[in-house]
Amino acid sequence: MTKLKFSLLACTFVGPWLAAQAQPLPQAAVDDPQGRVIQVAAQIADELAQLCPVADAADQAAFDKCRGGLFRDSQFKRSLQPYVLWGRQRDPAAKLADTKLTQFGPDVLAGMYVPLFMFNGQFSVNYVEREKLYQIRLETAFRNGLKPGQFPYPFWHEADKWSMYERANDLILWWDAKTERVKVAQFTVLGNHPPIQANAHVTPPAFDGQWRWTDAQGRSQPTVTVFDGLLRPDNPYIGKLDAAYKTFALRMREGQCMDCHVPNNPDGMKRLVLLQTPMHAAAEIKRVMDSVRKDRMPRDDLGLEKPLDAHTKDALLNEGAAFERLVDLAKQWEAGSAAAAVADVKAAPAAGPAGLTASVR
Repeated sequence: MTKLKFSLLACTFVGPWLAAQAQPLPQAAVDDPQGRVIQVAAQIADELAQLCPVADAADQAAFDKCRGGLFRDSQFKRSLQPYVLWGRQRDPAAKLADTKLTQFGPDVLAGMYVPLFMFNGQFSVNYVEREKLYQIRLETAFRNGLKPGQFPYPFWHEADKWSMYERANDLILWWDAKTERVKVAQFTVLGNHPPIQANAHVTPPAFDGQWRWTDAQGRSQPTVTVFDGLLRPDNPYIGKLDAAYKTFALRMREGQCMDCHVPNNPDGMKRLVLLQTPMHAAAEIKRVMDSVRKDRMPRDDLGLEKPLDAHTKDALLNEGAAFERLVDLAKQWEAGSAAAAVADVKAAPAAGPAGLTASVR
């Protein structure tokens, strides 16, 4: 029987494993955490290379294909914990506990952030003793040529952030062997290889302080932060979701939520939660509602809980409940539509030998 040897202090597997699903690891390896993480890493790397292959950095169609594929029932999305931390890796020696990171739901990371990167199927796996987590490192390059509205918010509000996105060469997934899920995802320029595609520097438009804006055609921007292109076009709740978010956002401003939960992180929170767009808010709405009900939001200048006045709290809870309900209904409709599609496929006749048809089971 084939044996795979690992060092717990520095176990590394490198390659493309493009036939991972067709050629599974030996059972002895799968039963072992190291073998399991390599198998999962191979599957994720393969999927990302297929859905998000190297393309021109301005290729909108390639971005849309990647985004739609990852947002739906992807191996990558299924590998994420219910909430995942995201951000830059600027110092490999820094502990994750000491690193400022943003918390996202799987929909947000799979639908808006990871699709901004391209992949070639090359990966490595390392065990990091201080974190008790595995690193799955995926070779990558960033789509810096897309239009401004395709980024979740103006990354160029901070020059260093935009520069690091542009030069990223590794996407790092921190894998917890106990839960078999990704806890943290980071991008970095510190991989030991160049980006998988050399892209020319793009000078983005000047940042005017607005996280959302309206373009010359009257469309809300960034377009990537609304549900068009992710939910099915015939989902009856798409338009209602955006309208409900706009009303909810007004109430969040009145409740001072937007003073803190925005990308520049004015309070320097170590675990930032973003609420400035429909997609970000939809991923966090249940926790937001719980925090408001329990008077854990907002906080004063000293970071202490500061209960809202009764009128503002009631308005925020009412509009938040309406938005939360629509988010749930839209997801339920998507799940039902997907299940119906699977049922249709199973019920459809399939061609058999000599032109006969057979039922698909």
